[in-house]
Amino acid sequence: MKHHHIPLLLILLATCLITACGFHPVYGVNKHTSVGVETKFNQIAIGNISDREGQFLRNELIDNLHRNGTTQEKIYTLNIAPIEEQLRELDVTIDSDTTRAQLKLRTQMALTENETGKTLLTRDLHSTASFNVLGSEFTN
Repeated sequence: MKHHHIPLLLILLATCLITACGFHPVYGVNKHTSVGVETKFNQIAIGNISDREGQFLRNELIDNLHRNGTTQEKIYTLNIAPIEEQLRELDVTIDSDTTRAQLKLRTQMALTENETGKTLLTRDLHSTASFNVLGSEFTN
């Protein structure tokens, strides 16, 4: 057997072992779940989020969670607290121009069951992004 066939053989062996151990897709329909994750996502109503950034986030969540429209009955509601924004200038030149900045976003989310009002999941969410601040508004 040539040595360049060994990696292919190992990949084939690993694939066989994964399927033999009961591996199944997490998001798809299979013998363990009768409905896919997209059906579950369509059952989540997205609550209003205050401020302009919250409106953008809500629209993105609706677009990503309700890909096939929002005709299903909403069993759950996802509520997101107002987004706290912190912008920090990281690299300031001698002329007091900023060339690099960091944006931190923080909020809290809660997923509740509509029928009982029971909170099923709560999380603190945060995101940090660094970006270049360019001299031209067009390039920003």
